[in-house]
Amino acid sequence: MQADTAVIIAAKDEQDRIAATVEAAASLPGVDLVVVVDDGSADATGRLAEGAGAKVVRHSRNRGKGAAMETGAAAVRLLDGDVPRHLLFLDADLGDTARQAGPLIEPVRAGTAAMTIAAFSDRVKLGGHGFVVRLSRDGIQRLTGWTATQPLNGQRCLTRQAFEAALPLAPGFGVETGLTVDLLRQGFKVTEVEVPLAHRATGTDWRAQIHRARQFRDVGRALAAREPAVARQLARLRRDPR
Repeated sequence: MQADTAVIIAAKDEQDRIAATVEAAASLPGVDLVVVVDDGSADATGRLAEGAGAKVVRHSRNRGKGAAMETGAAAVRLLDGDVPRHLLFLDADLGDTARQAGPLIEPVRAGTAAMTIAAFSDRVKLGGHGFVVRLSRDGIQRLTGWTATQPLNGQRCLTRQAFEAALPLAPGFGVETGLTVDLLRQGFKVTEVEVPLAHRATGTDWRAQIHRARQFRDVGRALAAREPAVARQLARLRRDPR
């Protein structure tokens, strides 16, 4: 198969799984480039990713998922030839299950979708109560009319054209929600694809609760910025910040 896809992995402190994820991602048909964005890790994530065969770009401090995705896509652009690669975004903690991500690429490669979103067939019971998922799903449905099964899933494949159309990405954990809304509003075809991927489940300790609170905040901000009235006010502030 002709190489036409790059995998981008945003990673922070994922030394236990990053090498397995990189090696699995590199084995996908049509993938000839894996870029890991080490987003301010304090462990050996970057070194292990490089040892597993990835091109590694490092942020000196943690800048958040949206910024890491933009950095990874920019790195791929520098290495693209005449035809830009499709961009497959995968989480760093997928491990060997990343080998099962191929179906996400196929509709994009065939031209039947501009972006695919993974719907995990093997659902891991999470420690939370789904309130962040509901916030994202309901917001996407309200703003676009489309209902997502797993709106926060970070495993996505996009054409370069679709990715560029969505810039700038929503910051932090709002990136998936903002990406979906922005592309649907511009008329891009978005579809969910069931895949047997699995990543580490979020727990119930205080760190997990802080993580969910940050998710809720970022998703809420991404949706608020895309509400017509709020978006108009933000546009006015950018034009005249006084």
